[in-house]
Amino acid sequence: MTETYDFNGFIDSYVADLVKTLISLDKDALENFASAVEHVMNHGGTVHFIGNGGSAGTPSHSAGDWSKELSLPTLCHTDNAAGLTAWANDTDFDNVFKAQLGTFLRHGDLVVGYSGSGNSLNVLNGLRYAKDMGCTTVGVGGNYKGMGGGEMAKMVEIMILADTESMERIEDIQLVVNHIVKEIVKDKQSLSKNS
Repeated sequence: MTETYDFNGFIDSYVADLVKTLISLDKDALENFASAVEHVMNHGGTVHFIGNGGSAGTPSHSAGDWSKELSLPTLCHTDNAAGLTAWANDTDFDNVFKAQLGTFLRHGDLVVGYSGSGNSLNVLNGLRYAKDMGCTTVGVGGNYKGMGGGEMAKMVEIMILADTESMERIEDIQLVVNHIVKEIVKDKQSLSKNS
């Protein structure tokens, strides 16, 4: 006799871990992230998103949201397939974000790195370059395989850590974080206009 798959058990476990992870998000870090976005908006800067895999899909989504809803110049450096693959082919994949930032980044911009493990070399190289250029850096990652945000957590000024070892839940949280930050900024703009 074959065992019946426990769909309810799996779904309950997934949702419980997701809820636990959401509740444990560092509210001060989220506030600091939103403040960094406002600072860039108030000083005519640009937000740059960098990430790999699922952690590239979220920034692409969010670049559309933030540029449309916040009227904030927001670039996702995975969206330019020709530029990304040219840099990877002509130099090295570890250089794809640093190289693009070399063209687009200006002093005072905000660079947000997305990495589930926190150890993606191309993301780390981009963030390192951004710091050298006098930009604010944010990391959005997780506790994948118990790595506590990896090297990214040690180098950025603001770290948003999804405290789960599941890559899927980390990627879920990355989008929620971007929506939370965008909505905080929108809500504060609305309050400012109405006061």
